[in-house]
Amino acid sequence: MSSVPAGHSRACFDLKSATLPLMALVLKTANLNILGQELEARYGDTPDFFDQDPVVVNLVHVEEEALPIDFKQLCVLLRSYRMHAIAVHGGSAEQRAAAVAVGLVDAPDITHALPLPAPAPAPAPVAPEVIAPAVAPGTLVIDKPLRSGQQVYARGGDLVVLAVVSFGAEVLADGNVHVYAPLRGRAIAGAKGNTEARIFSTCLEAQLVSIAGTYRTSEIPLPADVLGKAAQIRLVGEKLVMEPLL
Repeated sequence: MSSVPAGHSRACFDLKSATLPLMALVLKTANLNILGQELEARYGDTPDFFDQDPVVVNLVHVEEEALPIDFKQLCVLLRSYRMHAIAVHGGSAEQRAAAVAVGLVDAPDITHALPLPAPAPAPAPVAPEVIAPAVAPGTLVIDKPLRSGQQVYARGGDLVVLAVVSFGAEVLADGNVHVYAPLRGRAIAGAKGNTEARIFSTCLEAQLVSIAGTYRTSEIPLPADVLGKAAQIRLVGEKLVMEPLL
C-alpha cells in the first residue's frame, strides 16, 4: 500500500467554481427531421460556423409535445455542425429522463434550485441607513487585433476592444461589448442573461451578434443603415434592434 511521505501536503487536484459561456439551443419542434432541414438551410454552406461549441438544449417549448425526442440522434445531428450537447433544461420529466439516459445533464433552473434564505427577524428601530452605490464591475480593455479562432470573455463586466475583431474571432461579455473598430466576428453581450446589455461598434460587419441568448447571424443581411457603420444593438422583448449611432 502506497503512502504519502511525511510533510507532503501537495494536493493532486483542486475543485473550483467555474462560469463558462454556453450556447442554448431552444427547440421548437420535437421532429428532428425538420430540425435537421433547418440547420442545413442555415449552416449547410458554412460548415465551420460553429467551433465545437458546448450547447444546452432548452426544452421549454416542446415539453407538451407527444412525439418523443431521440436525444442520441439529436447529439449526432449537432455534432455534425460542430456543436456538442452537454445538458438539457426544462421539458417534461419523460424528456429529461430520456436525455439523462444518453449521458446529458439535467440542468435545473438555478434560481429555483437554490434554497431561499429564511426571513430575518424584524430589526429594532434604528437610524435610517445610508446605502453606498455599488462599485461598478471591472471593464476589460483589449487593444490588439483579434484573429480568427481567438476568443475574449469579460466576466462580470463590459468588454472594450480598440482594434479589429476579425471574421472567426469571438468577443463575449456579461455586460456590454464595445468595439471601436470593424466588428467582423461574433459579439455576445449579456452572456449570463443580462437583457439590458448592448453591443456597440464603429463599423458593424458582424457574422453573429447575440444579447442574452437572442442572436442573429450574417445569414440575414444587416440593415443598410447600420452595415459598415457606427451602430448599437439592443434587445427589445425577444427582438434584436439595430440602430445607427449619429
